[in-house]
Amino acid sequence: QLQLVESGGGLVQPGGSLRLSCAASGFTLDGYRIGWFRQAPGKEREGVSCISQGGGITHYADSVKGRFTISRDNAKNTAYLQMNSLKSEDSAIYYCAVQIPRTTVQAMCISRVTDGWGQGTQVTVSS
Repeated sequence: QLQLVESGGGLVQPGGSLRLSCAASGFTLDGYRIGWFRQAPGKEREGVSCISQGGGITHYADSVKGRFTISRDNAKNTAYLQMNSLKSEDSAIYYCAVQIPRTTVQAMCISRVTDGWGQGTQVTVSS
């Protein structure tokens, strides 16, 4: 069973914070780039942030720069997305995904070039 499982979503007020986790099972994450993507109702899936295998290269969508931080702990086979200063427009289902390294980390996010997805976790930002 090869799985990617997101957790940590929930309901928060504007300005609040959440930390999402993406845990891999059945394979080791260190061979892959990791990305966080989100999809709100009626909108296409958006690349939020992506990170290289070792964590040295990251990319963030302009809409989340300065507020979100992607990280990974290969020893724990887990990736994270720390989300601060949340806005209502951040509300979406958040998915993590992996990519067998190719093209660039930036392209992974912008073009949504991925090789596997989790089931997603709901983030709702509302007062």
